[in-house]
Amino acid sequence: MALSSLNSLYMAVVADHSKNPHHHGVLENAEHVQLNNPTCGDVISLSVRFDGDYISDIAFAGDGCTISTASASMMTDAVLGKTCSEVLALADVFSKMVQGEKSADQEKLGDAEFLAGVSKFPQRIKCATLAWNAIKMAIESQKANKK
Repeated sequence: MALSSLNSLYMAVVADHSKNPHHHGVLENAEHVQLNNPTCGDVISLSVRFDGDYISDIAFAGDGCTISTASASMMTDAVLGKTCSEVLALADVFSKMVQGEKSADQEKLGDAEFLAGVSKFPQRIKCATLAWNAIKMAIESQKANKK
């Protein structure tokens, strides 16, 4: 596939997740985390339900740019049904990927792997990682509440 065709595919997937985000909304009886990116104004409210150590349901709401919204949509797809440790590992892979570090585990990110190109735009890294930072905070909060 030609490079321009591949770039077009990446842009189409990102645009689709932004315009038609998956798991968009607010969950009742869930762990809630809200984060914002002060540099651009993106805000995400993440709702997560846990079943033991598993993410049993997840949703997000908020106001953000295309990258932020697409990343949140992709993240919710990637983490649903996973254990907290699996999610934390994915968040680490994602964070390194958007900073330009390659990993064999990137394929585990699903559509979120399409955001690897964000590494070329350092000012957009915070947009891309906002939802992933929120899921890490939700897991930390869940663990703290179990004690």
